Amino acid sequence: MSRVLVTGAASGLGEAMTRAFRDRGDEVLATDARFDAVVSTSSTDGAGSTDGAGSTDGAGSTDGLHLDVTADDDWTAALGWVADHWGGLDVLVNNAGVAGGGRIDIAGIDEWRRIVDVNLLGAVRGCRAFAPVFKRQRSGRIVNIASLAGLVHPAGMAAYNAVKAGVVALTETLGHELAAYGVTAHVVCPSYFRTDLMASMQGADRALGRVVGHLVETSPFTAHQIAAAVLAGLDAGEELILPDAMARAAYEQKLTDRPAYDAQMRRQAAQLDELGGVDAASPE
Repeated sequence: MSRVLVTGAASGLGEAMTRAFRDRGDEVLATDARFDAVVSTSSTDGAGSTDGAGSTDGAGSTDGLHLDVTADDDWTAALGWVADHWGGLDVLVNNAGVAGGGRIDIAGIDEWRRIVDVNLLGAVRGCRAFAPVFKRQRSGRIVNIASLAGLVHPAGMAAYNAVKAGVVALTETLGHELAAYGVTAHVVCPSYFRTDLMASMQGADRALGRVVGHLVETSPFTAHQIAAAVLAGLDAGEELILPDAMARAAYEQKLTDRPAYDAQMRRQAAQLDELGGVDAASPE
């Protein structure tokens, strides 16, 4: 049984991963900025079953802890909770994130700052908070949820692509830094899947928002399918987890047929320009 902390656990992939870990008997501290505080702890028969809200282990497990990944004080509080209740941590899942993007001459610097602070520095803060714990234990796993956008870079999504590529680079770097301490680092890069992430979409490039929203809504994959594939990848020891067939195919094309990949990305850029959809005259 592992002790797991998941950020962004109120919905989407975070909620799905929380349930997946609990379903197999792990203790999970689910955290999210939408949680007010630690809510009630509960217990079951210890068989690993869950109703989707309560804990799954006989000792009881916390349902939710307020954690805004951009707030250092919240990370300090989460670290304190883990120390007080568990005495250590086995798996840190940096999942919290927001949607964003926009063509370079449309998206404003404020949009860039928001997505960098949440999607990249949020993961950095989590890794900084718990790396000393893992090093003292000489064990642990860091799981950073990036995106296929961290490996494959479609037009109109420079900010999102850049921060997700940063999460990929962060994870690889930590894998090297922490290997001597018995700590592994894993990055997850799914393609589009059905989730409520688009509720967090902001920005002036409304055409881009419509395109991405359509891709999310029509995806054949659910958050629970992605979560199951992530756990399978972790069990297999994969450092780069591509949890769906579309992600694997797109990355393979980039690696093996770069001219075809570039041509496809540029066709998509031209199609996006045809849509127009500018809601701001100029960036800040």
